[in-house]
Amino acid sequence: SYTIIDFLEKDQHFREKLHNTDMEDIKMGKLAKELDFVSHHVRTQLDELKRQEVSRLRTLIKAKQDIEGGNDMAVDHQALLKQFEYLNHMNPHTFEVEDLDRLIKSATNDLENYDKERHEEFKKYEMTKDHERREHLKSLDDEGRKKEEEHYEEMKKKHADHPKVNHPGSQNQFKEVWEEADGLDPEDFDPKTFFKLHDSNGDGFFDEQELEALFTKELEKIYDPTNEEDDMVEMEEERLRMREHVMNEVDTNKDRLVSLEEFLIATKKKEFLEPDSWETLEQNQAYTDEEMREFEEHLAQQEEDLSQKASDLQKQRDELERQQEQLNSQKVELQQVQSGQDKNIYICKDLKNELYSKLLSFSVEGNAIPEPQGEYHPLPPGHQDMSQNHPGMKQDNHLQNQIPHNTQDLSQPRLQDLPPGHQAVP
Repeated sequence: SYTIIDFLEKDQHFREKLHNTDMEDIKMGKLAKELDFVSHHVRTQLDELKRQEVSRLRTLIKAKQDIEGGNDMAVDHQALLKQFEYLNHMNPHTFEVEDLDRLIKSATNDLENYDKERHEEFKKYEMTKDHERREHLKSLDDEGRKKEEEHYEEMKKKHADHPKVNHPGSQNQFKEVWEEADGLDPEDFDPKTFFKLHDSNGDGFFDEQELEALFTKELEKIYDPTNEEDDMVEMEEERLRMREHVMNEVDTNKDRLVSLEEFLIATKKKEFLEPDSWETLEQNQAYTDEEMREFEEHLAQQEEDLSQKASDLQKQRDELERQQEQLNSQKVELQQVQSGQDKNIYICKDLKNELYSKLLSFSVEGNAIPEPQGEYHPLPPGHQDMSQNHPGMKQDNHLQNQIPHNTQDLSQPRLQDLPPGHQAVP
C-alpha cells in the first residue's frame, strides 16, 4: 500500500487531493474516485504493480493450499481470496478505482484496530501478572507471604518516585526535547522549526512513529530497564497512551497524521500553553475489578479443561501400557510353547535312538536284528506280522523248526470259540 501511495503522490493532482481530503471523505471513497484523473504514466505503473501483487497472492494461495489442504483435498479458493480483499481479483490486469477504494478501507481498518488490540493485549498482560503474584502468595507460609507483600509495596513506591512528567504534546514537553535532545536554548523555541527538525522523512507530517519518538525523554523519567521495579512492557503502553492523547488533540481531520498546519494551530491553544498534569499508568489501573474476576474465572476454566485433558491422556497411556504388557505376556507364552515343542522333538529323537540301540544289542542265536527302515510302528495286540507268510518273502527255516507241530490251524475256528447253541458245520 505504501508503494501505491508513493506512485500516486507523483501525480500533482492526486497529491493535492490527498492532502486536502479529510479522513471521513477518504473512508467514504471520495479519494478513490480521483484515480480517474491520474496521469497515464502513473496508471501504467499501478497496473504493473497490481499484476505483480496478484501473482504474489496466487503464489501464497498455492503455498497455503499445499500446506493446509494437501494436493488431494478440495480447497475453497474464494475463502482464501477473502484474506486478500484489498484487491479486486476479478480484474487481475489493471488498477482501478475499486482497487484503491478497497486498499484505503483495508488500511483504515487495520490502523483503527491496531491500537485497540494493543490495549487489550496489555490489559491481559497486567491481569496475568497480578494473578500470578496472588497465586505465588498462596504457596507461601505466613512469614514468606508477609515478606513478599512488603517487597511488592516497596517496588511500587520506588517506581512512583520519579520526576514530574510533562503533559504530552505541551509546550513544556516539547521545550524539554528542544533543549535536551536537540541541544538548543529553550528560550529560542520555535514550533515550526521544531516540527521540521522532527519530521524525520521530511514529508510534511508527523506520523505515529515520529510522534512516539518525541516522548522518549518523558518515559525515561519513569522507566529504567536496569531497575527491578520498572516494567518495559508498561513503558510501551505509556508511550502509546501519550501518542493517542496528542493525536486526539491535534489531528483534527483524523487521518492519523499531524500536518504542519495542524501542529501550529495546536501550539496556540490553552492546552498547549497551560496543560493539566499528566496521570501515568500507576495512577490509572488498566483493568476493572469485574474484568479481573472474569479473567480469573476464564483461567480457572482453562486449567480445568487442561486438567481433564491431562487425565484423559494419562488414562490412554495406562491403557496402552496395559495392552503392551498383555502383548509381552502373550509373546512369552508363545516362546514357551515353541520351546516345549522343540524339547519334545529332541526327546522323541532320543527315545528312538535308545530303542534302536537296544534292538542292535539284542540277537537271536547270533542273528542280528536288521536295521529298521523308516520309522518303527509296533503292531496292535492280536495282530500277526503277515510278512512271515507272504509268498514273496523268504522264511527262516531255523525259526520254523522251532514252531510246535501240534499247533492248530488258526484259520479254522475252534468249537469252544462258537457261541452257545451253535454247531460247527463239517
